[in-house]
Amino acid sequence: MRLLDMTAPASGSYREKRQTYYDGTSRQIYWTEHEVPFPEGRLIVSRTDRDGIITHANDAFVEMSAYTQEELLGAPHYILRHPEMPAIAFQGLWDDCHARKKWHGYVKNLRKDGAYYWVYATVVPNIRHGIVEGYTSVRRKPSRTKINELIPVYQKLLDEERVRQGQ
Repeated sequence: MRLLDMTAPASGSYREKRQTYYDGTSRQIYWTEHEVPFPEGRLIVSRTDRDGIITHANDAFVEMSAYTQEELLGAPHYILRHPEMPAIAFQGLWDDCHARKKWHGYVKNLRKDGAYYWVYATVVPNIRHGIVEGYTSVRRKPSRTKINELIPVYQKLLDEERVRQGQ
């Protein structure tokens, strides 16, 4: 598995931190307050194996993530995890997927260039001959009203996570 390091944005203000993921890997990430709007009329589609390693990325995913196709394929999907997304938000995703259920949710994603974009995601397990072989995620343009409702909820969850972690 490859974990791609980010490069600090060339100009402007940005934040940075060492991000550690559930599997113990970590990397330095940088992010800005620049939002890239979800493209009208497009769907972002990706597939992963059972471990969340990207096996397919459509053109819209490549464009919105700011990674190349080559960088995405073989990388863990969590490279898109924005530091302002609470871990608990993904717990429901994995609980549903492991139960072979469809999951829906709003996610703030981190681009390679440090900008971000919001999505309304649907994730379904890919089941072949009774075995989960991986997952497909389809992301749509999200509701701005729902995003505005979720921002304080996600912030509260993040604050609670930091307290539990002693940060």
